[in-house]
Amino acid sequence: MASTSMIISFAFLVCTLFLMSNTSSAQLTPNFYSKTCPKVSETVRSVVRAAVAKEKRMGASLLRLHFHDCFVNGCDGSLLLDDTSSFTGEKTAGPNVNSVRGFNVIDDVKKKVEKVCPGVVSCADILAISALEGVLALDGPSWKVKLGRRDAKTASLAAANSGVIPPPQSTLSNLINRFQAVGLSAKDMVALSGAHTIGRARCTTFRARIYNDTNIDASFARTRQSRCPRTSGSGDNNLAPLDVTTQDNFDNKYYQDLISQKGLLRSDQQLHNGGSTDSLVERYSKSAGSFYADFATAMIKMGDIRPLTGSNGEIRKNCRVVNS
Repeated sequence: MASTSMIISFAFLVCTLFLMSNTSSAQLTPNFYSKTCPKVSETVRSVVRAAVAKEKRMGASLLRLHFHDCFVNGCDGSLLLDDTSSFTGEKTAGPNVNSVRGFNVIDDVKKKVEKVCPGVVSCADILAISALEGVLALDGPSWKVKLGRRDAKTASLAAANSGVIPPPQSTLSNLINRFQAVGLSAKDMVALSGAHTIGRARCTTFRARIYNDTNIDASFARTRQSRCPRTSGSGDNNLAPLDVTTQDNFDNKYYQDLISQKGLLRSDQQLHNGGSTDSLVERYSKSAGSFYADFATAMIKMGDIRPLTGSNGEIRKNCRVVNS
């Protein structure tokens, strides 16, 4: 039989490993800047609200920036870095090139925050707050944004191209696996997919679905074909809303579209296609409140993906470049 001391030592080791694996996210708190930059949220809000008022699509773009940043090596602001002589950044990766946008708005936010409290707020945290404000500007739900992230000093094109960001042709199992790999459940995945209620997609990402798939409403497919020719290279960048009816309002119509087989992306329709997530889609289609609550919970969890904290990383002065 194991001695008492051995049992205690083992228990201590397990506890230590658990704390080490959860230290980073545990250090994040909504009150992180309460003394050092108490006006950070309202400062970010003023810039984001103005940008969304000018172009409603920007709300979705800012949310997507946060998502694409977090899925590649954690929520560390690496996506914002421009290429340098020592590394190629993530902006030209397959999931990002001609797709992610809103960098100019983040630049504007950073400049204004730097005037209020220079050298205090990270670009990674600015992304997290901007995502919330973009959703709120389009009448979406609120959540407590945990703060205290620091910024990466490098970025990785290879990591962004590694498949961690699910492509629009994903199967349900691939979607579930990709989210589970970063600590998010299938439920989180379905809830976060609801962000497509305010998104748009390029013809090149849904062309195969509207011409080849059978689990699609015929009239919906024809409508999308009118702006997305079958021939590759023609109209590739033409945009279509991921939510058929209310693309600039954050609501639960996206899930209602899926039940009607009007998911624009193949990966969207996989959420309601006779699989394990059908019941969640049906629940959210009937209850915006349920969707909002689960979306908020999932956003907080996503913001906890491998943040840099403490003395790791830095607080960038300019979100596009590492401090000199």
